[in-house]
Amino acid sequence: QVQLVESGGRLVQAGGSLRLSCAASGSNFAFNAMGWYRQAPGKQRELVAIKTYGGTTTYADSVKGRFTVSRDDARDMVYLQMNSLKPEDTATYYCYAQRIIEYWGQGTPVTVSS
Repeated sequence: QVQLVESGGRLVQAGGSLRLSCAASGSNFAFNAMGWYRQAPGKQRELVAIKTYGGTTTYADSVKGRFTVSRDDARDMVYLQMNSLKPEDTATYYCYAQRIIEYWGQGTPVTVSS
């Protein structure tokens, strides 16, 4: 059974940086896509960044130039480097992986104070 476990979320000041990590377990094959979504209070879950096995990346317009998604398939890890954080980045960040079906982590909270 595939499990995704996020870590790294915490309180950070605006302008600061944070790195989220996600460890995947239970899969014998590489995921087609891995990445991150987020959900702010009272809002719908939205795509943050995705990276395919082939290396194609997709970013939300709101994070382009500030966030970088990377993956280490040998270790079944995906990361999100977040720089120049803004209060509007405050949300619970969910790890995402897809191979035939979609998998989700439990989420890690990120709070950016102004």
